[in-house]
Amino acid sequence: MSGLKEFGESAAKSVLERIGRGVGRVQERKPIPYDLLESDDAYLVVFDAPGVQRSDLQVRFLDDEVQVRIDRFRDFHEGFEMRFPGRGLSLDGSAELPDGASVDATEATATLASNGTLRVEIPKDDDAHEVDVTEESEGEEYELSSVEETVAQSGGETVDADEPDSNSLDDA
Repeated sequence: MSGLKEFGESAAKSVLERIGRGVGRVQERKPIPYDLLESDDAYLVVFDAPGVQRSDLQVRFLDDEVQVRIDRFRDFHEGFEMRFPGRGLSLDGSAELPDGASVDATEATATLASNGTLRVEIPKDDDAHEVDVTEESEGEEYELSSVEETVAQSGGETVDADEPDSNSLDDA
């Protein structure tokens, strides 16, 4: 009977390892979850990065996007054997800043907290400023109407300002 028991344990171990590797691969294909926050002075992107050490991280800012790559390693625990390797080892994700965000990426900071969160803060660019939008006044609309009325009164003919006209005042 012990042979059958050993076979069953071996088969179960093999199945669990395959399932664990499959779960790990699914996790590796999913982007790292994040929150994007904004203040008056900066954007803050908070990524979930449990079990990561500083040396496992790569953080870049490219094309208005914070990109994170994690290559983590499993710790070996003496006296224990791996039964279910379910955590992905190579993870990546990105967070795109809002359209028109003006930031100073050279001043960005990244902080890895002990609770497994990665905080990337990107200050807004001080040189950026909002542009006031004004509405067209009624006088400008009237001027456009005057031009249209003049063209209509002249029989609908338009004259290129660069070409001399035989009926121009200069000829008179």
